[in-house]
Amino acid sequence: MSGSHTRLIECVPNFSQGRDDAVIKQITDAIESVDGVTLLDVDPGRATNRTVVTFVGAPEPVVEAAVRAGQAAKQLIDMSTHHGEHPRFGGMDVCPLVPVANVSMEETAEYARQLAQRLGEEVGLTVYCYEHAAAAPERRNLADVRAGEYEGLEDKLADAAWKPDFGPADFNPRTGATAVGARDFLVAYNVNLNTTSTRRANAIAFDVREKGRMKRDGNPLTGPIVRDAEGQPVWIPGTLKAVKAIGWYIEEYGIAQISMNLTNIGVTPVHVAFDEVCGKADARGVRVTGSELVGLIPLHAMLDAGRYFLRKQHRSLGVSDGELIKIAVKSLGLDELGPFDPQEKIIEYRLEHITGQRLVNHSVKAFIEETASESPAPGGGSVAALLGALGAALASMVANLSSHKRGWDDRWEEFSQAAERGKASYTALMQLIDADTEAFNRVMDAFRLPGTTAAEQEARDRAVRDATKEAIEIPLRVMETALESMTVIQQMAETGLSSSVSDAGVAAICARGAVMAAHLNVLINAGTLDDGAYVKDALAKAAGLEKAANGREGDILEIVRGKISD
Repeated sequence: MSGSHTRLIECVPNFSQGRDDAVIKQITDAIESVDGVTLLDVDPGRATNRTVVTFVGAPEPVVEAAVRAGQAAKQLIDMSTHHGEHPRFGGMDVCPLVPVANVSMEETAEYARQLAQRLGEEVGLTVYCYEHAAAAPERRNLADVRAGEYEGLEDKLADAAWKPDFGPADFNPRTGATAVGARDFLVAYNVNLNTTSTRRANAIAFDVREKGRMKRDGNPLTGPIVRDAEGQPVWIPGTLKAVKAIGWYIEEYGIAQISMNLTNIGVTPVHVAFDEVCGKADARGVRVTGSELVGLIPLHAMLDAGRYFLRKQHRSLGVSDGELIKIAVKSLGLDELGPFDPQEKIIEYRLEHITGQRLVNHSVKAFIEETASESPAPGGGSVAALLGALGAALASMVANLSSHKRGWDDRWEEFSQAAERGKASYTALMQLIDADTEAFNRVMDAFRLPGTTAAEQEARDRAVRDATKEAIEIPLRVMETALESMTVIQQMAETGLSSSVSDAGVAAICARGAVMAAHLNVLINAGTLDDGAYVKDALAKAAGLEKAANGREGDILEIVRGKISD
């Protein structure tokens, strides 16, 4: 089954136990006892006495696994004896669901409410719903729901305004309460400081977090709190939007940290938060020494960070994802407290085994041998996309080499932009390697549908027609993308390093070959489709793309041969 249609949600429960490995193992065993769920990450903290667990799967098994985890936590964690640095009010403290693939936020919120109801009714936990699952606006913010923490929970439950959404309203000193929510992807991120002072760490946290700090008259630390006309404290906002932060001391590392929740990395990315903390720490005589990621992070966040730090160095941004990640890890100091393994910490990499083994991840040898096997896929369409990807990659190589040429320092951005365009082309073409095979498989699946009755035959014909059109659209996109890459190839032939001009020539030949090869796939699939108008348009488009590629290759090779013969 193709991974592109798999429905996935992520669950990130936080448990108030980070010191007893046996307890943590029993909870994660309960999660893994559910078929269809994959445990991605277990991140215990001794100082916080808290463990963040990340698992993923289809919605129904994820909800079941979360219920079993809640049952295990109820049996194993006694909140009456719990102490830790992190805000908390229950053994299974928070349990958010996050949409990952082919599931809307509205659907995720409904699954969260189902989970909350089951935890309340079947497990007997006191449950509040927050974020997108909240029943009322005043319960949307987790900080408001958890205000007063465990120590204030008994009084909170006595207030009718804070009756739980599900489960008992009586205070249970052993289990406390649980917050269940549906939210966007959140990055839990800690910045390490060269101080042991919690007070200084908190001061920096208040400088940067969106909520900021309470305004005071006179001395900003000890002066009387300024209040508004209604008697409420006046707050001075911090510098970073969509950021929650506190300062704490981590005994196991012997340092203070700024602990941040980045609730919208589109608003405040990791690298922006890091640099802002660096600036605020420096202003207070404190130095940032590195940082720590708790749980998982999206790939794009690491790539954006890599580009950010390369741009500051005036280096080309059009390098491989692996190089961008390496720059991000070193610049953010993510490996200061322990190794940072991208395969373990980046969510897309952890999900690859769930969404299916991709051809593009094969070694060259494995890809060739898979192509040579008795299976009809991968075939010419995937090879065409690979050929185009190789051509675009060569164009990026020439651009990256040119950006580092001595004496061309003022041209780094010109070549960086070219390398990025080349990378965009080869990235798209690499995705089309698998897309072509998936399209072929969907055509075969459509032909296998039953066709005994008239209704079944009509549905089968419609499925075959739709799948065949997709099998035409994929090679058309290969043609378009490979032709588009020839713009960068020609630019590099004209303005790139003269010593690499032959590479630009090879890139042009690859790109034109990809266009011609993909055209053959369009032709053979169009020949089986009973839709005259669609076929006519597709064939005309393909013919125009091949004609343009032939002309562009001729222009590039003329430039290349002219430079080689000079």
